[in-house]
Amino acid sequence: MRTDQHPLPLGSANCQYSLSSFHYGVPGARKAYLQASLHADELPGMLVLHHLRELLEQAEAEGRLQGEIVLVPVANPIGLGQTFMHDQMGRFDFASGVNFNRGFPDLSQQLIVLLADALGDDAQRNIRLIRAGLRQLLDAAECRTPLDGMRIELMRLAHDADIVLDLHCDCEAVMHIYTQSDHVAEAERLGCYLGARVILVADAVGGACFDEMLFKPWLRLRAHYGAQFPVPQSCFASTVELRGEQDVSDQLAGADALGIYHYLCGAGMIVGAATPPPAAACAPTPLSGSATAYAGESGVISYLAEPGDMLQAGDLICSIVDPLSGHAYPVTSPIDGVMYSRVIFRYATRGMELAKIAGKIERRSGNLLGP
Repeated sequence: MRTDQHPLPLGSANCQYSLSSFHYGVPGARKAYLQASLHADELPGMLVLHHLRELLEQAEAEGRLQGEIVLVPVANPIGLGQTFMHDQMGRFDFASGVNFNRGFPDLSQQLIVLLADALGDDAQRNIRLIRAGLRQLLDAAECRTPLDGMRIELMRLAHDADIVLDLHCDCEAVMHIYTQSDHVAEAERLGCYLGARVILVADAVGGACFDEMLFKPWLRLRAHYGAQFPVPQSCFASTVELRGEQDVSDQLAGADALGIYHYLCGAGMIVGAATPPPAAACAPTPLSGSATAYAGESGVISYLAEPGDMLQAGDLICSIVDPLSGHAYPVTSPIDGVMYSRVIFRYATRGMELAKIAGKIERRSGNLLGP
């Protein structure tokens, strides 16, 4: 195992952050990249990668690693340092107000121009050219702030990977996975190992989040050059939501790490008989088919539906109790589907998002994730 340090640009005098990456195996035919806590207050992934490191160290000592597996357990040191009155606040950058998982560089159009006279009939050569082009553009990307530097460095670490797993969590939630249409079957296999209850599929997510900016250039290249030259599938770049913010324990993390380990074995990254995946707990649904339930009034939230519940349109999710009038206002599911997440707060202001439901029918377009 090799540990690398990646200093970020200095934001203020005597104040510098650094990314740490842990490299197992050796660079070879295949590469897997896993990072945790890009939203720095989402901690389950940090503990999962802690347990996964133990498994990889043993596999490496036994000579069973194929290619390279890279782990970044703290993908957002900037956000990890943002504490206000004992409350960890790592979703938005204090300096700019932006979401840490938005605004990653979109290299699609630049890559199309860069490779205009380079691609040919050899698919494997095209893969090498595309990855080299991505690295060239990342090395030349404008870097004005420490956050810019962090985004660019994370993409440098991941741009040439065959598998990218970005480990997050929701407020209160069941295990769910985001993926693109190129790799629905791969996401289903990963979902079986992790017990995912929802798999959300979209090729255009919106907001320039990390995983999308890794697979989007490949999709755009294929759309532009696919009739002339073979452009293979993009890397399998997926966001994995490890249940909720409070689901942090060695028991859960150890099981999740083992599930990812067996998934990597099945993907050919680790020599050894992979445990066959358990039966799927869900079928993929379009991200554009998910719907959000909102608070129509302010008051105390009393939930009736739990994450993972299958709901019908009109089923009661919660009641909002006005502590002054005594009235209770019902909040119902807008669609049929699985309620996969709900907010952790128990007081609602009017218009607040309360819960998300995964439906089968596409109903939205544009920015599918929100701010």
